Amino acid sequence: MIKDWFSLEHFRHRLAHVDALPQLVVIGLLSGIATGLLIILFRLTVDLSQQFLLPSGLSEDFESLSSIQRFIFPAVGSVLLFLLLFRLRPDQRRVGPAHVLERMGYHQAHLPLSNLLVQFFGGATSLISGHSVGREGPAIHLGAGFSSLLGQWFKLPNNSLRILVGCGTAAAIAAAFNTPLAGVVFAMEVVMLEYTVIGFTPVVVAAVAADIMVRFTLGSEIDLAVPILEVETLNEIPYIMFVGLCIGCLAALFNRIMVKTQSYGKHPLSLRLGIAALLIGSVALVYPQLMGVGYDTLSAALNGELALGLLIGLMVTKLIITPITLGLGVPGGIIGPSFMVGALAGGALGLIGDHMTNQPVAHVGFYAMLGMGAMMGALLNAPLAALIALLELTGNPNIILPAMIAIVTSNLTVRYLFGLPSVFVSSLRALGLDYHYEPITQAMSGVAVSSLITRDFISVPQEIDRDTAKSLNLEAQHWLLIDDKERFLLDPSDLLTYLARKPDQATIDLAHIPALHRDLLEISYRATLHEALDLMNESELDAVIVTDLNQRVLGILTRDHIEQSYRNNLRQ
Repeated sequence: MIKDWFSLEHFRHRLAHVDALPQLVVIGLLSGIATGLLIILFRLTVDLSQQFLLPSGLSEDFESLSSIQRFIFPAVGSVLLFLLLFRLRPDQRRVGPAHVLERMGYHQAHLPLSNLLVQFFGGATSLISGHSVGREGPAIHLGAGFSSLLGQWFKLPNNSLRILVGCGTAAAIAAAFNTPLAGVVFAMEVVMLEYTVIGFTPVVVAAVAADIMVRFTLGSEIDLAVPILEVETLNEIPYIMFVGLCIGCLAALFNRIMVKTQSYGKHPLSLRLGIAALLIGSVALVYPQLMGVGYDTLSAALNGELALGLLIGLMVTKLIITPITLGLGVPGGIIGPSFMVGALAGGALGLIGDHMTNQPVAHVGFYAMLGMGAMMGALLNAPLAALIALLELTGNPNIILPAMIAIVTSNLTVRYLFGLPSVFVSSLRALGLDYHYEPITQAMSGVAVSSLITRDFISVPQEIDRDTAKSLNLEAQHWLLIDDKERFLLDPSDLLTYLARKPDQATIDLAHIPALHRDLLEISYRATLHEALDLMNESELDAVIVTDLNQRVLGILTRDHIEQSYRNNLRQ
């Protein structure tokens, strides 16, 4: 008995239930460790390659390249990306957080290995060659994808795959930024779309595990050494709201440029990648800071080291080049560029406010920080994650109140002035997809079918003799399962009634006695209640049989079971 408690089969069975917290903590820990290792490998691939290829021997130091090298690097990167992608179907080229949301919404959190490999090698190639993209988007896909694959390899129920994807997402952001709490909030706010104790706990475990691994092996991922700045006077609040409004407009522009560029996705891959290389290569002749992620430029903006003209020039070009690059199909991330665009815009608005107002305003770096958080919150529709990321990255508690004002204003601007969702959802809609969960879908996707099945049934042949029927102890059974010539369910009381009415009939064909015959389809124990209900609705059935890995019948699930489970969730 004790041995069975520690078996993989028992582990899978417990994960099917909504209250399997100890088991969820275990998979959260595994997800965090696996994601941490994968992000370390990805980061080393990018950093060591850049250190080898760049003249200064420093990663991200594209400014050390000559003019011709700045043009050649992205061109070579596009050629390598073409060689990686040209034989793949369009669906196999999909990467990043938008792909994760698509698989969550349409494929029960099953993320393919092929797309994960494209993300790893494609994302690394884009970053090494200096394309204007971020590395956090690839990190999210890598963490979510590998965590999903762990669940698939262990054949865990689909309801736990959703938790694993959330764990991988949080762990990836924690490993990329050293911001575990922001990773947790982002996973709950954007990917899982729910806040529950059962879901929250394993996600926290995963984020902490990944963050510890990266800090222990590589140190702090991003070190934004900025002074502890604060708002000078409450009279600045209206101007902070104005900054939030401006950042929201920039976020909406970023969103629309990227979606508009995606509409050209039917053009040849070679043409699209060539245009992306030509754009960044040409602009990098004037602004080499745009190549790669650009965290050195971000730090300079936060410390007020950039002049107004440079801030505006870098902001405008980054705002245009990055969404076009991503929309053309270069595999990269959005979060890092959103930080940079927001910081550049905020810094520029800080300098403008200082020159135009008659009263002193906060340091330009303070407005750069506000812009950074406001841009992320508006672009990703993740205001709480943006606020916490800003707090964790800067270590500045004085930022909380003004950042809340700026982030809420920018978010409202995008959502209600422009009517736009997050850039991820916009990308999905450009592909003819959507990502949303109704409350009933949320509730039923969190429970696997094997947690509600009834095992009070007995399998009998369709044709049965009277003596055998009497020996079945029908009063103690809930269902009769007939699965030979035809497959259907029968209420034992109907057979008892028939036996009483036909005392002389020796052989009984259960398919023809007067009773309610419930036709059946088969569904895997890994399926969620939502999948089972969809199957019942599509087939116009009221019951399914649940089978294990060896196609053995585990039990029976009816529509009544599902409806009762949903009603119980509403009461809790």
